[in-house]
Amino acid sequence: MGDVTFTERELDVMAVLWERGGATVAEVREAMLPDLAYTTVLTILRTLEEKGYVRHEAIGRAYRYYPRVARDDARASALRRLTQKLFAGSTERLLTHLVEERDLDEAELERLRRLLDERLGKGGGGR
Repeated sequence: MGDVTFTERELDVMAVLWERGGATVAEVREAMLPDLAYTTVLTILRTLEEKGYVRHEAIGRAYRYYPRVARDDARASALRRLTQKLFAGSTERLLTHLVEERDLDEAELERLRRLLDERLGKGGGGR
């Protein structure tokens, strides 16, 4: 699947589906804050289905909706768009911003250092 894009409300609905693995309209509605009307949730799910991001199965009189897009794929797509739009396509600028602007504790910074060292071939594997 190419670029995966969601509106804010669609992303809220997808988060429920990813968390639960699948849900009915009523279950999605119960899990969402703020409360949305049943028909609003149904419309969002139908739109997501038209886009190919969810599928449904009939369970008795209700439909159960399931994600067809993995959360990791959506995350990667959103991060690509964010990097392109806000950081001129520079992953370095994005990472620099995260490190400088976020209040990261020492343990988080150490984990980032280890990830970078691994990526550079240091600290274990070499190249």
